[in-house]
Amino acid sequence: MKIGKAARTVAKTERTLWTGRRVLVAQAAVLAGLTLLLVVSEVPGIIREIKIYRMTGGRRAVRRYP
Repeated sequence: MKIGKAARTVAKTERTLWTGRRVLVAQAAVLAGLTLLLVVSEVPGIIREIKIYRMTGGRRAVRRYP
């Protein structure tokens, strides 16, 4: 009897672990998607800042703008 009870407990634990893993994978996928969305939405601003940096001379502008 104890063996059967232990086997059922192990089976329940394995199902629980797989469910937990699936939840973690789903959370990771959602987090990755939100991060990608944020990066993509910020690209135009980053490009604009790079253009402004180039127009002002970048590192060489130290002599012109102290």
